[in-house]
Amino acid sequence: MTRWHAVLAVVCGLMSAPAVAADYPKPVEGDWTAKDFKLHTGETLPEVKLHYTTVGDPKGQPVLMLHGSSGNGATMLSAAFAGELFGAGQPLDATKYFIILPDGLGHGKSTKPSDGLKAKFPKYDYDDMVDAQYRLLTEGLGIKHLRLVMGNSMGGMHAWLWAEKHPDFMDAAVPMASQPTPMAARNWMMRRLIIDSVRNDPDWHDGNYTTQPKSLKAAAVFFGVATSGGTLAYAKQAPTRAAADKMLDERLAAPFTADANDYMYQWDASGDYDPTAGLPKIKAHVLAINSADDERNPPETGLTVNALKQVKNAKLYPIPASDDTRGHGTTGAAKFYAKQLAEFLKEVPAN
Repeated sequence: MTRWHAVLAVVCGLMSAPAVAADYPKPVEGDWTAKDFKLHTGETLPEVKLHYTTVGDPKGQPVLMLHGSSGNGATMLSAAFAGELFGAGQPLDATKYFIILPDGLGHGKSTKPSDGLKAKFPKYDYDDMVDAQYRLLTEGLGIKHLRLVMGNSMGGMHAWLWAEKHPDFMDAAVPMASQPTPMAARNWMMRRLIIDSVRNDPDWHDGNYTTQPKSLKAAAVFFGVATSGGTLAYAKQAPTRAAADKMLDERLAAPFTADANDYMYQWDASGDYDPTAGLPKIKAHVLAINSADDERNPPETGLTVNALKQVKNAKLYPIPASDDTRGHGTTGAAKFYAKQLAEFLKEVPAN
């Protein structure tokens, strides 16, 4: 993984580059192809390749783990995340659980615009991404029931949709750094600014660019600073203008490898996200984990608390803000909630 991808991982709520911990089984990668994949637009892709990574014995209790925007399954194999959850005696001990980490449609090594169609790639949304994950699990891996679906940021929003679309398919759901409410307010405004900044770039050429539009990198860094990192953390890390300039210069100088078409589709996919109507359908026990300093999902709106009233077995764990938390990126570090997750899973009956 490049340094730039590591920066993107922070932006999307994952706090470090992949690093396999010594105390959980070696990850195994695989691919499965979904035939005749129909999207919400009515368009059909003849084939959709879905890449995935698994950790643990396939005979273990299945757990679906979902990554954030512009990431992939492997980005969740960080020391701060997998290293705190997948090891022996940890909440998702991979000797007991079979952990499945797919690359979402349009992400990682799964089918995406940069594979050839570029801006002619059909528009996909989060429902399509969840449908692809469901087909991977049921048709590709033969999974009939999940112990847990857990996701971070975009993956958290996917976890909400999973719990609604397939209410009998899981015992528990843990959506993190997300809200079960419509995509709106600053969260959407900032995403649209990324998309518009690229579309208005002279190098864009309607997606048929020969070199990556220069505006994309600056937009991505701007988005990361504005919507992740934590107010108290930034105050501690960059208490002077010189320190702030140094931090920003390092991010702007990091190698750039993202593809503009892929990146725009990834953020645009969230535009119609709205799980509101389906909340009463949820049967799984839900533990929503958000951080008190989340810039994209600010708790002071009360939106999540009110939405959870529509879910039969749901509770919220708000991670207290400190100079050790990282705003929207906080949930990329499992140390902040590993204990609560372990206690939650002990309480949830297995079906």
